[in-house]
Amino acid sequence: MSKVTIIDVAKHAGVSKSTVSRVIRGEYNSVNPATRDRVMQSINELGYEKNAIAGSLRTNETKMIMLIIPDIVNSFWPEVARGVQDALEINGYTMVLSCSDWERNKEQRLLLQARNGLFDGIIINPASISEKELQDCSIPSVILGYHEFFPEFDMVGNDTSKGTQLILNHLYELGHRKIGFICGVSMRSTSNRRISSYMEFMKEKGIEIERDYILQCHYGQENGYEAMKQLMNLSNPPTAVYAGNDILAIGALKAAREMKIKIPGECSLAGMDDIYPATVTSPTLTTVAKEKYKVGWQAAVFLLDRIRSKEHYIPRKILFPPVLVKRESTGPV
Repeated sequence: MSKVTIIDVAKHAGVSKSTVSRVIRGEYNSVNPATRDRVMQSINELGYEKNAIAGSLRTNETKMIMLIIPDIVNSFWPEVARGVQDALEINGYTMVLSCSDWERNKEQRLLLQARNGLFDGIIINPASISEKELQDCSIPSVILGYHEFFPEFDMVGNDTSKGTQLILNHLYELGHRKIGFICGVSMRSTSNRRISSYMEFMKEKGIEIERDYILQCHYGQENGYEAMKQLMNLSNPPTAVYAGNDILAIGALKAAREMKIKIPGECSLAGMDDIYPATVTSPTLTTVAKEKYKVGWQAAVFLLDRIRSKEHYIPRKILFPPVLVKRESTGPV
């Protein structure tokens, strides 16, 4: 049986060869979303795999890419992984998924495996390693998310600061002025762009910042649970709480239920990411939708560029804009 070509895919999808090429390269702005979905369906149905461009690859290639994520439990990451996998598969590469569990030792061990020649490239959301440690691997790498400490690497993520502004403005428009913030933090640094966005918003609106309303914790449902209890036990508790991601918010929702605090009647609650569980909680969770699949796909496209070319690119950065998703967990004061 003859190998499926890009021309076969174009005929099957009813589009031009150049359109298929743009979809494979991840050029979203130049392809209608419906057309892109049709091309991807044709690629999957026909079993198309792109031929490797041997002249631009390293000699001892394995055709394997390591994807390192910090949390396999958070359903945000599997959607990112699917985007990475789809983009790599049609280019003849295999993705190996690894989880660091936010632990430095695990991250270092995974980088050592990559450095020992098992992988042609790395896509990583770094939890604790430094830019130098990643550079020392001497393997093409792309960063997931915005990380100010990795200026020499390509980055693909979402505009989290903008997402924070969207949530806070939504709560403000509902009349809330006492807004608590459960902020997830990385093990890398105590600085956090979300806290800066929160404080800037409060100052802009002329609202006095209550330090007791800002709680920092590591990402995890149990941490959101404990933080919510702490906020609600204050002598002057907030009327609304913004959690740094949906996992923290789900933990906070559990705490509110145990404390018999009505959501949103007595306290509004919002998260970020728009993972599937946010749609089935009771009440359903107001949140900010982030791109997941597109982030994974674009990160893979960037990585393939790095693998295939010996030219020095200026580090590229793409931050997708977030979208506010209003559900049942927020309401007027």
